[in-house]
Amino acid sequence: MSIDGIDIDKASDFMAVHARTLDRRRFELLIGDGDRAATLAALNAYRNPDGGYGRGLEPDLRSRTSQPGAALHAFEVFEELAPETAPEAAALCDWLESVTLPDGGLPFALPVPDPAGCAPFWTSADPDASSLQITAIVAANARRVARHDPAVAAHPWLGRATRFCRDAARAATEPHALELAFALALADAAGDTELIGILGKHVPESGMVHVAGGLEDELMRPLDFAPYPDRPVRSLFAPEIVEAELRRLADGQRYDGGWRVDFASHSPAAELEWRGYATVKAVSILLRNAASAAG
Repeated sequence: MSIDGIDIDKASDFMAVHARTLDRRRFELLIGDGDRAATLAALNAYRNPDGGYGRGLEPDLRSRTSQPGAALHAFEVFEELAPETAPEAAALCDWLESVTLPDGGLPFALPVPDPAGCAPFWTSADPDASSLQITAIVAANARRVARHDPAVAAHPWLGRATRFCRDAARAATEPHALELAFALALADAAGDTELIGILGKHVPESGMVHVAGGLEDELMRPLDFAPYPDRPVRSLFAPEIVEAELRRLADGQRYDGGWRVDFASHSPAAELEWRGYATVKAVSILLRNAASAAG
């Protein structure tokens, strides 16, 4: 089967051969052949008794400890379970509330007692400093879950985190590329067109923003800022820019059926796990855009 220039069968084969169980379950949901209970069970293999997630759910953060970086991935899965809800989503909000700093922000990472296989930017993070970057993407993904989960929508942590991010984003004069992308994701999820306009001034017409501290050629691209159609943030880009990027993404399917990421991984396991994650993301973006174009 081929959809919008990609070979779903080859992608399925790649996932079966190379991807971790969670991403195989997510991919099955994506192509309409999944089991939500099995997907939730796969996610909960990364869950800790405190209600947070860790244990390598974020591939470059292999610590067993619950971490904000893992929470963003957990919320991705909770969104994909829609219209079903899971009590673990509200429990994750409880855990996030417990580690939120007084100003409403999350630390980039909590202390990592088991750093093997963890990227240095995780292990060296200051647990007492709020991070716009991590708070914004965790809150953005939680807001996407909130569209179908009333318990998440009503949780006080989400409101606090959103307020922190709005204030911090407005005050940022030269946001890092990831801060910019994640703050725009939150503004989009919250329907905050004013904030999208403010942040959009930092995005060039091409949509290409270099990732300082990453690989020499590592960029945030238009689909990193605005992956899905019919969302407010998509207004930042001309239709022809989006079409070119969708074609580039489709062309990124490798000979083995999967996609690669354009950033450095910090362990052999993470490199392969990122490929499964990237394949789910690429197929999701392409299918949703194709469905929108078809009307």
